[in-house]
Parts: sequence; C-alpha cells; structure tokens
Amino acid sequence: MILPRRRLVLLAACCAVSPAVATPADVAALIQVLVGDAPLKDGLIHLDLPVMVENGNSVAMTVSVADPPSPVEAIHVFAEGNPLPLVAVFRFGPRSGAPRVTTRMRLATSQTVIAIAKLRDGTCWRDSIDLLVTLAACIDQA
Repeated sequence: MILPRRRLVLLAACCAVSPAVATPADVAALIQVLVGDAPLKDGLIHLDLPVMVENGNSVAMTVSVADPPSPVEAIHVFAEGNPLPLVAVFRFGPRSGAPRVTTRMRLATSQTVIAIAKLRDGTCWRDSIDLLVTLAACIDQA
C-alpha cells in the first residue's frame, strides 16, 4: 500500500515526537516569574495529596489557605514531572468563600507537587509534597 506524501510526513512526525517532561529547573523558573521579588515563605497554605498514588490518571488533591492575613489572590499548583508543569491556577475574588479547592489532576510520574498561594498584600506562601506514582499518566504507552 502506498500512502500519499502528506500522510507519510504526518506519520513520521508523530513517530519522532517523544513525550516531553518538565524539570525542577523549569518549575523553579516559572515560580520565580510568578513570585518576582517577594520572598517565598513556607506555611499558611496546605497541600493535601496521597504520598503513594496507584494510578496517576486521577489523583485527588485539596489545597487550602488557613486564616490568611490578607485575602488570597490566587493559588498556583505545579507538578515537576508533568509535560505541562503548571497544573492549575485558582483565582479568588472579593466574594469568594474560604480559599479551599478540591479537585483531581493527572500525574505523569513520581515527582514533587508544589502549591503557591499569592496574597493580595504581595506575600507568597508555599507547600510541597514528594509523591510516588506506580502507574503513570500523561504519556502514551505503545
């Protein structure tokens, strides 16, 4: 069977692409752009994830900020080993309730997940969890 030329090019392009993975340096650069000159403090924000994940396709996550001294502007979640390291951004307005979010995410491999809370007064707070994923997601398996 002879394939048309454009299909051969598409097939070759698909076979040549390997799954990209972010590095901790990539995530550190993204966080530096987000935070700017503000010091990044530990505490205040709490990231709740299981330490051992059986299936990376659906990982339950809760992020909350307890008694912030200033209203929370946004919560950013990063995963160092995912192809796209910025997993989610949750923005909070003046009418938002408590700064707490529960959702699910996909994780490509065992990695560190980092949550950054940016408050309206310019302060930034961080929490992170190192977790082990036994069955990876975000990659195609042949």
